[in-house]
Amino acid sequence: MKEAYLYNKLKNDQIACKVCHQNCIVKNGEHGGCGVRKNENGKFVSLVYGRAAAVNADPIEKKPLFHFLPGSLSLSFGTFGCNLSCSFCQNWTLSQPSKEKFFWHDVDLGHDMLPAKLISEAIKQDCESISYTYNEPTVFLEYAIDTMKMAREAGLKNVWVSNGYMSDKTLEMILPYLDACNIDLKSFSEDFYNKTCGASLKPVLKNLKKINGSPAWLEVTTLLIPNQNDSDKEIKNIANFIADELGKEVPWHLAAFHPAYKMLETHSTKPSKIEHAVRLGKQMSLKYVYAGNLPDNKRENTHCSRCQELVIERVGHIIRRFDRGGLCPKCKTSIDLILE
Repeated sequence: MKEAYLYNKLKNDQIACKVCHQNCIVKNGEHGGCGVRKNENGKFVSLVYGRAAAVNADPIEKKPLFHFLPGSLSLSFGTFGCNLSCSFCQNWTLSQPSKEKFFWHDVDLGHDMLPAKLISEAIKQDCESISYTYNEPTVFLEYAIDTMKMAREAGLKNVWVSNGYMSDKTLEMILPYLDACNIDLKSFSEDFYNKTCGASLKPVLKNLKKINGSPAWLEVTTLLIPNQNDSDKEIKNIANFIADELGKEVPWHLAAFHPAYKMLETHSTKPSKIEHAVRLGKQMSLKYVYAGNLPDNKRENTHCSRCQELVIERVGHIIRRFDRGGLCPKCKTSIDLILE
């Protein structure tokens, strides 16, 4: 356990958590909404510091990041817990169980992996970066920020895969050490965020603009769920926001939903729907729109936004062809790649 970095003490041993926009007020002996922070007699502690529930050397494309160090490996790790409660969560076995009362009595929290051990493992496996992923990194802020500082000193890049619901103070802490980020923009509907995710849309949009205004590279992902967030109007609204508020060069990943967690009765997204959404995104002037979670998928390739020449060919998360240099080999237009 480690004392939390961002909280205020209140009367009667209560605390106010300042890590995300949920702004939990936590009574003595109770956990925050994420399930992995606990008030112990007026002292707020992280229960997952140094305890990685999953650790893997992944292709950076798996995050997904297609324009940041393409073809490289990233040591990826996460813990238990999440500050959202998405009923469609594709990784719910890590994000949600810690909120249940039985959890802390029966579950092994995972690997003993302090920040220094993560750094040495990343170097050992020839990774160019460390990714804070699998569950929401905001809820293990202390673990993440200590690792980020060591990673920067070791010459490794830092990547967050996040729902974007961190507080202003949390974002201020991580931005000096953040090199790239993929934010999951789940919908462009406040009602969807409220009812389906237990959150609000506005803080996510605000954080997207702050991250985009920093030196960190940004990519955006949206999981399209049938009859939930996949209308043409909503797809166009997200595409317009990315183009107008973030930049036409910001890659947008449109991922197919598959039944999971509390949405087991909802059918998978049809490939034709994803392909239609990709076309809409490109019609809204976005340079790079990708389709994900589909079999035999050629819409994960990177083409020149000007002449449509194939520049990066991907098969799954493996790069088959890559014309290095960051420019289209045919017309010399920039492909907006971060190569180092």
